[in-house]
Amino acid sequence: MAVFPRTLRKPLAAVALLAVLAGCQATPQAELRGTGDLGVVVERATGSLAVVDTSHHRILDRVEGLGDLSHASVKFSRDARYAFVFGRDGGLSRVDLLSGEITHRVMQSGNSIGGAISQDGSLVAVANYEPGGVKVFDSETLEAVAEIPATYRDENGEVQRSKVVGLVDAPGNRFVYSLFEAGEIHMLDMREGAPDVTRFREIGEAPYDALIGPNGRYYIAGLFGEDGLALLDLWHPEAGVQRILPDYGRGEERLPVYKMPHLEGWAMAGDEAWLPAVGRHEVLLADSDDWSLVERIAVHGQPIFVMSRPDERQVWVNFAHPDNNVVQVIDTESREIVATLEPGEAVLHMEFTPRGEQVWISARDSDRVVVYDTHTLEEVTRLDSESPSGIFFTDRAHRIGL
Repeated sequence: MAVFPRTLRKPLAAVALLAVLAGCQATPQAELRGTGDLGVVVERATGSLAVVDTSHHRILDRVEGLGDLSHASVKFSRDARYAFVFGRDGGLSRVDLLSGEITHRVMQSGNSIGGAISQDGSLVAVANYEPGGVKVFDSETLEAVAEIPATYRDENGEVQRSKVVGLVDAPGNRFVYSLFEAGEIHMLDMREGAPDVTRFREIGEAPYDALIGPNGRYYIAGLFGEDGLALLDLWHPEAGVQRILPDYGRGEERLPVYKMPHLEGWAMAGDEAWLPAVGRHEVLLADSDDWSLVERIAVHGQPIFVMSRPDERQVWVNFAHPDNNVVQVIDTESREIVATLEPGEAVLHMEFTPRGEQVWISARDSDRVVVYDTHTLEEVTRLDSESPSGIFFTDRAHRIGL
């Protein structure tokens, strides 16, 4: 692994003065505003980012030149001013939400699949398919800090590099991620500046995605090659990886899988986890204490995201092709479907406002974002957006794993 020295900092007073002057020069007519009600919508076809005001339901700006955003994700700086955009083409961009400008951009790999920002906000880590590994950057300058190749030995004993998936931030300036071909989970500790990697081997076949719980304790990887999930307790990593929900997956009847569900879309409501079944028209409920399966709820199609309203009273579900023009709402107390909505063609993502009074939904093939009132379940407004996909609001800046 490689480690790079950090750039020496200028005296704090000088840095503060330069920042003020730079801000005045870059945005002389910028409207004075906070960032708490801002967000972004990824416009994948045009490689652009729409900066939105969630309180007034309007697009404030569009930032272009962000490359291939076909599977893009976004993280925010701890002051919620900057959006870090992880492009599929390996591009990492830092966008100023107030000025609508790209402040820094690096092409850091050939094929990338998301990233994370450290607990203290100083580091940005990127998960790479090609070449397989993780790269870490200074969040202010995007200067390289470390490179950790995702290496393993194949059945012939030869060293290979694996695709990295399921990269998340964890408490203590740590990052956790999975290796697809290797069947491993790695924990990267950056607390001392130099990278320290702990490897957990033979966790299951082909981990394809992962999540970390809202309190940062449990890291859970989904397995593409077999039923079940792999759980790592970050409070007790010495205990190793535990296999949970052995019947989570395609189940008894093997159905075609049109799109693998996103594990980061799991919903936690009370003592239960609500998760999308793989290849089945079901939402599964699991006891979050012992991770046993509690119930199966029949839904419209193969679920992709299963997301809870912040108060945990509702769970909203979207679906894979060919049933992806529908969103269903489940009451978590009665466990009944209370609404079936049709926001548009090819619904890709949903995002709740910070306190959950509204939800924004992207309908890619209808070129629009639709906003619903989560109490009345009525449409509030819609915004024109070219091929919208991911929607990310700045309150994610203050939540683990998001």
